[in-house]
Amino acid sequence: MKNGIQKSSSDATSQEVSATHKAYLALRRMIVVGELQPGEKLKIDRLRSILDTGASPVREALSLLTSDLLVERLDQRGFRAAETSHENFVEILTLRCELEEMALRQSIANADETWEDALVLAHHKMVRQDRADLEAFEARHKDFHMALLDNCRSPILMKFCSQLYDLNIRYRYLAGKALDYQKRDVSAEHEAILEAALDRDPDLASERLLSHYRQTGAFLNGLFSREEGEP
Repeated sequence: MKNGIQKSSSDATSQEVSATHKAYLALRRMIVVGELQPGEKLKIDRLRSILDTGASPVREALSLLTSDLLVERLDQRGFRAAETSHENFVEILTLRCELEEMALRQSIANADETWEDALVLAHHKMVRQDRADLEAFEARHKDFHMALLDNCRSPILMKFCSQLYDLNIRYRYLAGKALDYQKRDVSAEHEAILEAALDRDPDLASERLLSHYRQTGAFLNGLFSREEGEP
C-alpha cells in the first residue's frame, strides 16, 4: 500500500509538471506572436479557460515567464504581458548582437563534422518550410540561428541567446505585415552566413550575422519613429 501511495503521488506530481510545461509553452507562444498584447492583464480564470487546464499550472507558467521577461508580475499577485518600447527593443538588439557574436565565434572555434551536419540540416529545413505558415517558418528560422551557436559549449550563453531571440521575434510579430522584406534577399543572407560558418571564418560569419540582424533592426527602428511621429 505504501508503494502504491508513493507511486500515485509521483504520478500526480509528474502530471502537474506536464500541465505546467504545456501551459508555459502555450502562453509563451501567445505572447511572442501577439495574441496576448503588450501590457495586457493576464487573468488566471480567462487563461485557464482558454488552455483548458487548472489555475495552478497557469499561475506557475506565468511565474516562469517572468524569468523570460515576457510577463511582468503586478502587485497583489497579478500578471500582465510585458510592455514593449523603443528603448527595450534597442537593448534587446544590442545584447543579442554581442552575445550571439561571442557564441558564434566559440561555435566555429569548436567546429566539427557533427556540428556542420546539424547546421546544414537546420538550414535545409528552414529553406524547405513554407513561409506562408509564419509560425512554422519562425520555428525553423530559430532552429537555424540556434544551430549556428549550438557548438559554443556554453549552456548558459545558449539560454540567454534563445531568450533574446524570443524577445526580439516578438517585435517582428508586432510589426506584422509592415515588415516588408521585398527589398532584401533574406534567403541569400542566410546562405551567406551558413557559407562563412562552414568555411570556419569567424570574422566573416560574425560580420554577416550582425549585418543580418541590424538590417531588420533598422527597419523596426523606422517603424517606432513613424509611430512616435518622428520625421
